[in-house]
Amino acid sequence: MEEFINNYLTPLYKLFLENGNPANAEPMAKYMKNRFPYLGIKTPRRKELLKDFYEENGLPEMQELKQITLDLWDFPEREFQYVAIGLLRKFTKKWDEDFINLFEQLIITKSWWDTVDGLASWMVGKHFTRFPEIRDTYIDRWMKSGNMWLQRTCLLFQLSYKEKTDEMLMGSIIMALNGSDEFFINKAIGWILREYSKTDAHAVINFVENNELAPLSNREALKWLKNQGRI
Repeated sequence: MEEFINNYLTPLYKLFLENGNPANAEPMAKYMKNRFPYLGIKTPRRKELLKDFYEENGLPEMQELKQITLDLWDFPEREFQYVAIGLLRKFTKKWDEDFINLFEQLIITKSWWDTVDGLASWMVGKHFTRFPEIRDTYIDRWMKSGNMWLQRTCLLFQLSYKEKTDEMLMGSIIMALNGSDEFFINKAIGWILREYSKTDAHAVINFVENNELAPLSNREALKWLKNQGRI
Protein backbone atom coordinates (compact mmCIF):
# COMPACT_ATOMS: atom_id res chain seq x y z
CA MET A 1 0.00 0.00 0.00
CA GLU A 2 2.86 2.36 0.77
CA GLU A 3 3.67 2.98 -2.90
CA PHE A 4 0.22 4.52 -3.35
CA ILE A 5 0.55 6.95 -0.44
CA ASN A 6 1.24 10.64 -0.91
CA ASN A 7 4.97 11.23 -0.38
CA TYR A 8 4.24 13.48 2.58
CA LEU A 9 2.26 10.73 4.30
CA THR A 10 4.64 7.82 3.66
CA PRO A 11 6.81 8.39 6.76
CA LEU A 12 3.71 9.01 8.89
CA TYR A 13 2.12 5.79 7.69
CA LYS A 14 5.28 3.84 8.52
CA LEU A 15 5.64 5.57 11.90
CA PHE A 16 2.11 4.70 12.94
CA LEU A 17 2.35 1.10 11.76
CA GLU A 18 5.59 0.65 13.70
CA ASN A 19 3.96 2.04 16.86
CA GLY A 20 0.74 0.11 16.70
CA ASN A 21 -0.28 -1.77 19.82
CA PRO A 22 -2.51 -4.80 19.19
CA ALA A 23 -3.36 -5.03 22.89
CA ASN A 24 -4.96 -1.58 22.67
CA ALA A 25 -6.44 -2.02 19.22
CA GLU A 26 -9.15 -4.51 20.15
CA PRO A 27 -10.70 -2.54 23.05
CA MET A 28 -10.44 0.71 21.07
CA ALA A 29 -12.34 -0.85 18.18
CA LYS A 30 -14.87 -2.37 20.56
CA TYR A 31 -15.54 1.06 22.11
CA MET A 32 -16.52 2.24 18.62
CA LYS A 33 -18.83 -0.75 18.13
CA ASN A 34 -16.20 -2.43 15.92
CA ARG A 35 -17.02 -0.09 13.06
CA PHE A 36 -13.37 0.63 12.30
CA PRO A 37 -10.04 -1.15 12.79
CA TYR A 38 -7.49 0.51 15.04
CA LEU A 39 -3.72 0.36 15.26
CA GLY A 40 -4.02 0.71 19.02
CA ILE A 41 -2.34 4.11 19.33
CA LYS A 42 -4.03 6.00 22.16
CA THR A 43 -4.38 9.78 22.07
CA PRO A 44 -1.34 10.71 24.22
CA ARG A 45 0.95 8.48 22.19
CA ARG A 46 -0.58 9.68 18.92
CA LYS A 47 0.16 13.28 19.91
CA GLU A 48 3.77 12.39 20.71
CA LEU A 49 4.24 10.69 17.36
CA LEU A 50 2.66 13.58 15.49
CA LYS A 51 4.81 16.12 17.31
CA ASP A 52 7.92 14.25 16.20
CA PHE A 53 6.57 13.85 12.68
CA TYR A 54 5.74 17.54 12.25
CA GLU A 55 9.07 18.61 13.70
CA GLU A 56 10.85 16.48 11.14
CA ASN A 57 8.60 16.94 8.12
CA GLY A 58 6.82 20.22 8.74
CA LEU A 59 3.25 20.85 7.60
CA PRO A 60 2.14 20.09 4.05
CA GLU A 61 1.66 22.83 1.49
CA MET A 62 -1.78 24.39 1.57
CA GLN A 63 -2.52 23.28 -2.00
CA GLU A 64 -1.98 19.66 -0.92
CA LEU A 65 -4.11 19.79 2.20
CA LYS A 66 -7.41 18.61 0.72
CA GLN A 67 -5.89 15.60 -1.03
CA ILE A 68 -3.81 14.65 2.00
CA THR A 69 -6.96 14.86 4.14
CA LEU A 70 -8.82 12.57 1.75
CA ASP A 71 -5.88 10.16 1.67
CA LEU A 72 -5.88 10.01 5.46
CA TRP A 73 -9.61 9.40 5.39
CA ASP A 74 -9.10 6.47 3.03
CA PHE A 75 -6.70 4.64 5.37
CA PRO A 76 -8.56 1.83 7.13
CA GLU A 77 -7.27 2.47 10.64
CA ARG A 78 -9.26 5.03 12.58
CA GLU A 79 -6.25 6.84 14.00
CA PHE A 80 -5.58 8.32 10.56
CA GLN A 81 -8.98 10.03 10.47
CA TYR A 82 -8.11 11.64 13.81
CA VAL A 83 -4.84 12.82 12.28
CA ALA A 84 -6.75 14.36 9.38
CA ILE A 85 -9.00 16.37 11.70
CA GLY A 86 -6.07 17.61 13.73
CA LEU A 87 -4.17 18.57 10.59
CA LEU A 88 -7.13 20.51 9.21
CA ARG A 89 -7.36 22.50 12.43
CA LYS A 90 -3.80 23.71 11.97
CA PHE A 91 -4.92 25.50 8.79
CA THR A 92 -8.10 27.06 10.16
CA LYS A 93 -7.21 30.62 9.14
CA LYS A 94 -6.29 29.53 5.62
CA TRP A 95 -9.43 27.62 4.66
CA ASP A 96 -11.21 29.10 1.69
CA GLU A 97 -14.97 29.08 1.37
CA ASP A 98 -14.95 25.86 -0.66
CA PHE A 99 -13.58 23.83 2.28
CA ILE A 100 -17.18 23.41 3.40
CA ASN A 101 -17.58 20.81 0.66
CA LEU A 102 -14.61 18.87 2.02
CA PHE A 103 -16.13 18.97 5.50
CA GLU A 104 -19.41 17.69 4.11
CA GLN A 105 -17.65 14.81 2.39
CA LEU A 106 -15.84 13.85 5.58
CA ILE A 107 -19.05 14.01 7.61
CA ILE A 108 -20.85 11.54 5.35
CA THR A 109 -17.86 9.19 4.91
CA LYS A 110 -16.91 6.68 7.62
CA SER A 111 -19.45 8.48 9.77
CA TRP A 112 -19.53 8.04 13.52
CA TRP A 113 -19.73 10.45 16.43
CA ASP A 114 -15.98 10.46 17.08
CA THR A 115 -15.26 12.27 13.81
CA VAL A 116 -18.58 13.96 13.05
CA ASP A 117 -18.78 15.87 16.33
CA GLY A 118 -15.35 17.41 15.88
CA LEU A 119 -16.09 18.28 12.29
CA ALA A 120 -19.40 19.86 13.32
CA SER A 121 -18.30 21.92 16.29
CA TRP A 122 -14.71 22.72 15.29
CA MET A 123 -14.71 22.83 11.48
CA VAL A 124 -18.21 23.72 10.37
CA GLY A 125 -18.84 25.98 13.36
CA LYS A 126 -15.68 27.97 12.69
CA HIS A 127 -16.30 28.01 8.94
CA PHE A 128 -19.78 29.49 9.25
CA THR A 129 -18.43 32.32 11.39
CA ARG A 130 -15.84 33.11 8.73
CA PHE A 131 -18.23 32.71 5.80
CA PRO A 132 -21.69 33.47 7.22
CA GLU A 133 -23.16 34.03 3.77
CA ILE A 134 -23.03 30.28 3.00
CA ARG A 135 -24.49 29.09 6.31
CA ASP A 136 -28.20 29.03 5.48
CA THR A 137 -27.67 27.37 2.11
CA TYR A 138 -25.81 24.45 3.64
CA ILE A 139 -28.06 24.15 6.67
CA ASP A 140 -31.09 23.95 4.38
CA ARG A 141 -29.38 21.40 2.16
CA TRP A 142 -28.22 19.23 5.04
CA MET A 143 -31.57 19.31 6.79
CA LYS A 144 -33.26 18.13 3.59
CA SER A 145 -30.62 15.49 2.90
CA GLY A 146 -32.07 12.89 5.25
CA ASN A 147 -28.51 12.12 6.35
CA MET A 148 -28.50 11.79 10.12
CA TRP A 149 -24.89 12.94 10.47
CA LEU A 150 -25.41 16.08 8.41
CA GLN A 151 -28.53 16.82 10.46
CA ARG A 152 -26.55 16.25 13.68
CA THR A 153 -24.04 18.75 12.33
CA CYS A 154 -26.84 21.29 11.89
CA LEU A 155 -27.57 20.90 15.59
CA LEU A 156 -24.00 20.95 16.86
CA PHE A 157 -22.19 23.53 14.75
CA GLN A 158 -23.14 26.23 17.29
CA LEU A 159 -21.90 24.21 20.25
CA SER A 160 -19.20 26.72 21.19
CA TYR A 161 -21.01 29.89 20.08
CA LYS A 162 -22.28 30.85 23.56
CA GLU A 163 -23.80 34.36 23.42
CA LYS A 164 -23.32 34.39 19.63
CA THR A 165 -25.73 31.48 19.23
CA ASP A 166 -28.49 32.10 16.72
CA GLU A 167 -31.27 31.05 19.08
CA MET A 168 -34.01 31.20 16.47
CA LEU A 169 -32.07 28.97 14.09
CA MET A 170 -31.20 26.55 16.87
CA GLY A 171 -34.83 26.30 17.91
CA SER A 172 -36.09 25.78 14.37
CA ILE A 173 -33.58 23.00 13.71
CA ILE A 174 -34.45 21.29 16.98
CA MET A 175 -38.16 21.36 16.24
CA ALA A 176 -37.64 20.16 12.67
CA LEU A 177 -35.79 17.11 14.02
CA ASN A 178 -37.83 16.64 17.18
CA GLY A 179 -39.61 13.30 17.21
CA SER A 180 -36.76 11.50 15.49
CA ASP A 181 -36.19 7.85 16.28
CA GLU A 182 -32.44 8.35 15.99
CA PHE A 183 -30.48 8.24 19.25
CA PHE A 184 -27.78 10.52 17.86
CA ILE A 185 -30.30 13.18 16.90
CA ASN A 186 -32.12 13.15 20.22
CA LYS A 187 -28.82 13.17 22.08
CA ALA A 188 -27.58 16.14 20.03
CA ILE A 189 -30.78 18.10 20.70
CA GLY A 190 -30.17 17.69 24.41
CA TRP A 191 -26.48 18.45 24.06
CA ILE A 192 -26.86 21.77 22.25
CA LEU A 193 -29.56 22.87 24.69
CA ARG A 194 -27.43 21.83 27.67
CA GLU A 195 -24.47 23.78 26.35
CA TYR A 196 -26.61 26.83 25.65
CA SER A 197 -28.10 26.62 29.16
CA LYS A 198 -24.68 27.74 30.44
CA THR A 199 -25.21 30.98 28.51
CA ASP A 200 -28.97 31.51 28.85
CA ALA A 201 -30.57 29.22 31.41
CA HIS A 202 -33.95 30.94 31.22
CA ALA A 203 -34.20 30.45 27.46
CA VAL A 204 -33.47 26.74 27.70
CA ILE A 205 -35.84 26.14 30.61
CA ASN A 206 -38.56 28.00 28.75
CA PHE A 207 -37.90 26.04 25.55
CA VAL A 208 -38.03 22.67 27.31
CA GLU A 209 -41.19 23.58 29.22
CA ASN A 210 -43.00 24.70 26.09
CA ASN A 211 -42.00 21.91 23.72
CA GLU A 212 -42.50 18.19 24.09
CA LEU A 213 -39.04 16.79 23.50
CA ALA A 214 -37.93 13.17 23.54
CA PRO A 215 -37.15 12.01 27.09
CA LEU A 216 -33.45 11.72 26.22
CA SER A 217 -33.35 15.25 24.80
CA ASN A 218 -35.23 16.64 27.78
CA ARG A 219 -32.97 14.92 30.28
CA GLU A 220 -29.77 15.98 28.54
CA ALA A 221 -30.96 19.56 28.07
CA LEU A 222 -31.49 20.11 31.80
CA LYS A 223 -28.65 17.99 33.15
CA TRP A 224 -26.16 20.81 33.72
CA LEU A 225 -28.74 23.09 35.34
CA LYS A 226 -29.84 20.30 37.68
CA ASN A 227 -26.25 19.48 38.59
CA GLN A 228 -25.74 23.16 39.42
CA GLY A 229 -28.85 23.16 41.58
CA ARG A 230 -30.43 25.85 39.43
CA ILE A 231 -33.66 23.96 38.84
